[in-house]
Amino acid sequence: MRINKYLALSGIASRRKAEELIKTGKIKVNGKVTMDLSTDIKPTDIVKYNNHIVRVSQTFVYYKLNKPKGYVSTLSDDKGRKTIMDLMRGVHQRVFPVGRLDYDTEGLILLTNDGEITNILTKPNSEIEKTYMAHIEGKISNDEIKRLCAGVDIGGYVTKECSIQLIESNEKISKLLITITEGKNRQIRRMFDSINKPVTFLRRTQIGEIRLGGLSRGEYKELNNKEIKYLNSLKR
Repeated sequence: MRINKYLALSGIASRRKAEELIKTGKIKVNGKVTMDLSTDIKPTDIVKYNNHIVRVSQTFVYYKLNKPKGYVSTLSDDKGRKTIMDLMRGVHQRVFPVGRLDYDTEGLILLTNDGEITNILTKPNSEIEKTYMAHIEGKISNDEIKRLCAGVDIGGYVTKECSIQLIESNEKISKLLITITEGKNRQIRRMFDSINKPVTFLRRTQIGEIRLGGLSRGEYKELNNKEIKYLNSLKR
């Protein structure tokens, strides 16, 4: 098994992050640092990260969390800000977030020790739909919605086509449901900035077939069998 897949399946990081750990010399195989991504791990090999033995996880766990504003969706933060792991203290397995929501965005985020599904959901060409509820300043026109749906330049990158449903609009605020299939940094905020409509509220409500449901802010729960079956179907 390739070393990056081995590390991902062990639950210490996503496959992409595992490759960073390898390249920076933080992984040892049989007592020696390896920085070769093509390293093949055999059943008899001893793999260590931070001098602790790493083993492939035999049991995967999956959680969904309603992330509040004011939390970063990382394992730790060098600025001392609260992280979503502060909300997961009741979970005894080591889990890590699948992708990110920015500091000011709330809503659905998944956490797991399944590195393979993390890689599938976060790779740029995954085409997994993600739906958001957004509030923006002022009234928005049909032409502006069509322009956003067709793709806009958010600073050297033109977004893919997306779907936008107008829920409510008046002179003070517009409420919309937005479904995108990519996840550039602060993408939706930057999309609306391109038409001079600042986003005042943003919540992710769905990833693929997994919905936020009735989770309160800061609350988490394990995925049910139907949701886990959906995730496993993505591995085929």
